[in-house]
Amino acid sequence: MASALTPSPSLPGRLSVVGRRIRGAAPSLSLVAALLVAWEFSARVLIDGQSVLPPPTRIVSELTGNWSSYTVHIRATAAGAAWGWLWGNAIAIAIGLFTVLVPSLERWALRIAVAVTSLPIIALGPIFQVTLDGNAPKITLAALAVILSTLVGTISGLHAADRTSLEVVSALGGGRLTQLRKVRLMATLPPLFTALRVSAPAAVLGTIIGEFLGRVETGLGVALINAQRNVQTERVWGVAVVATALAGIGYLSIAAIGRSLTTWAPKETGQ
Repeated sequence: MASALTPSPSLPGRLSVVGRRIRGAAPSLSLVAALLVAWEFSARVLIDGQSVLPPPTRIVSELTGNWSSYTVHIRATAAGAAWGWLWGNAIAIAIGLFTVLVPSLERWALRIAVAVTSLPIIALGPIFQVTLDGNAPKITLAALAVILSTLVGTISGLHAADRTSLEVVSALGGGRLTQLRKVRLMATLPPLFTALRVSAPAAVLGTIIGEFLGRVETGLGVALINAQRNVQTERVWGVAVVATALAGIGYLSIAAIGRSLTTWAPKETGQ
């Protein structure tokens, strides 16, 4: 009943919000437009004929003219990145929650995560290619690429819980598990979603590196290798644009979900 009595924003108010957003984005859009114009001019006038930096119009033409050949690779990379993102984040969150219940393990968990993440993915790739089958190598690389950031975000969020609330739960006889359920889980959502959205581009990168190392037939990494071998400069840049867009879509999607689930959080941490 209360929601029915709440007045909805008027049309002028909505237009005002849209106008503010457009004005806020105008400087960034202007900068992007200026960079594209400079890129087009440099590619056509200053280094024309060197096949090093194709103009943006040729890259767009490549994408629109051969889009059907990109879709199979996009699906393969997106699927690998999604599975790697899910597995890596599930492992990181589980470890983070466990360290709250057993605090003595937190330091060791972080040290192991840092050590594993510090290993070059390009060095781990061949090992996984030999020991794992099918898409498992690239999914594993994607998972490894996201574990550390999500683990740190989870642990920092769990420790950010309100001390007074924790003490109240403890005074009422609740243990660490009750504190986790009643207080810490809610406190960890904003930093956790920050880590999750950052990990989305990392998962895409890990997947592409796994594809780049071979033993798969489709994926943006495979398309990139083929374009390099055939000296298809526009296609190389087209693959790069698509990979960037895929990473950006993942980032923005997780950010939107985070905003919808943490509306109570401060703006700087909830987005």
